[in-house]
Amino acid sequence: MVYWLAAGEVVWSRLKVRTMDTVWTPGQTRQMETFDTVNPATSEVIATFGVHGQAEVDAAVERAHQAAVWWAGLGWKERRTRLLAWKSHLIRYIGRLAELVHTETGKPLGDAQLEIFLAIVHIDWAARNARRVLRPRRVRSGLAAINQASSVEYPPLGVIGVIGPWNYPVFTPMGSLAYALAAGNAVVFKPSELTPAVGGWLVSSFADVVPEYPVLQLVTGAGPTGEALARSAVSKISFTGSAATARKVMAACATNLTPMIAECGGKDAFLVGADADLDAAADAAAWGAVSNAGQTCIGVERVFVEAEVYHTFLEKLTERMSRARPGDDRESAYGPMTCPAQADIVEDHVADALARGGRAVLGGMQSIRRPYVEPVILADVPETSLAVQEETFGPTVTVTKISGLDEGVALANASRYALGATVFARNKKRAMAAARGIRSGMTGINSVIGFATVPALPFGGNGDSGFGRIHGADGLREFTRAKAITRVRMRSPLNLTTLSRTDKDVTRLLSVATLLHGKRYR
Repeated sequence: MVYWLAAGEVVWSRLKVRTMDTVWTPGQTRQMETFDTVNPATSEVIATFGVHGQAEVDAAVERAHQAAVWWAGLGWKERRTRLLAWKSHLIRYIGRLAELVHTETGKPLGDAQLEIFLAIVHIDWAARNARRVLRPRRVRSGLAAINQASSVEYPPLGVIGVIGPWNYPVFTPMGSLAYALAAGNAVVFKPSELTPAVGGWLVSSFADVVPEYPVLQLVTGAGPTGEALARSAVSKISFTGSAATARKVMAACATNLTPMIAECGGKDAFLVGADADLDAAADAAAWGAVSNAGQTCIGVERVFVEAEVYHTFLEKLTERMSRARPGDDRESAYGPMTCPAQADIVEDHVADALARGGRAVLGGMQSIRRPYVEPVILADVPETSLAVQEETFGPTVTVTKISGLDEGVALANASRYALGATVFARNKKRAMAAARGIRSGMTGINSVIGFATVPALPFGGNGDSGFGRIHGADGLREFTRAKAITRVRMRSPLNLTTLSRTDKDVTRLLSVATLLHGKRYR
């Protein structure tokens, strides 16, 4: 049996973060380990959090199961009202939350505000559309079951474990939090160990508008805490992170056959046709490459340009990216590397590309000035290099000349990642053909990352970019279980599912089957 002491609190500036309690068992008290979250630009300590182990996580999940019964019992209208109240709370305090996101990730305040705004849009869509998408619906039974009335329902799974990332600590987990809650589930949320204060703020804000039960709870820690959540009695895990970590989470989930959604990394391709608006394409590629210091799973990492406009586009891209300055001031285009180890990966990729014969059109090894990385453009990089094959997750991009969009599609699909992609071309038919040909979960035409701003669209990848979908109707259904129901509405003309079935019944069945399905098709 586990007993819970009074809740602990962490205070930073005007922020109050509710953390889980210290636990004790009869005859034994355990002091919880702690860790600090720091400002990546200054290394200043922001707050201190507890490292939650299996006992703490299991206790949170147990409370969540109780809360889930209450939350699901509220019905569509009441959940919608509470989620919209949460949305209103976030927009009223967007300045405070954005300041915390800026401090904990290093990204510019404007980028933090944009991220929060998009998260709010998704809460709104999930709250307003959950009933329409998930309400019971009738389906046709077909002639073989003409005596049956058939329907399908989408009840909630129960408790969802959400493991969030550090690069977009509000927007990305909200694709699971808002949709799981709207579908009627309770949630136990483990934010990244690099951004626990943002996660704590979200959980506290939800408790302010839904104080009755712990419908949304926080657990904090690094990998072992995530593993504990995956091994707990949750109904599903929604994970965002690297493919390597996703495999570890899957192994932990396998213990209880717990299903999961995996939104992993990307190596997104950006195709530029000869007929494209090159200024618009260069603007989009530059922003997609350096925004959030390139720490974006759907950011631009590989650019493929048709030969006719290759040099012109490269000049325009270089001019735009050269103006992007990293820093911690309000005039900087982007901030530091939130995860210090990421600068090492960027350095390795740039060094490998240059060693293999690539050339630095902009920046180079000297661009890595920890904790910042200045923009880097690499050309003539072999397809076998790390900068092409692996996710860099920094403000770097490779630019490759192609003979046509078909070649660009083939090169885009050569990656084991398949998350997002972009196609720039004025000819709608060519652009659509290329977009459909790329094996990505999402593709934008003549805009970058536009699909993430549309809450009705599903979001997710293939291959090493993961599986499952968040956002949209598909995202809502991910947090439910499809339940089929049939009801006898009249006596069956064929007496088939009974021990009193006769040869005459079978003969009638075969006659009907021949009439319906025996026609020859060419």
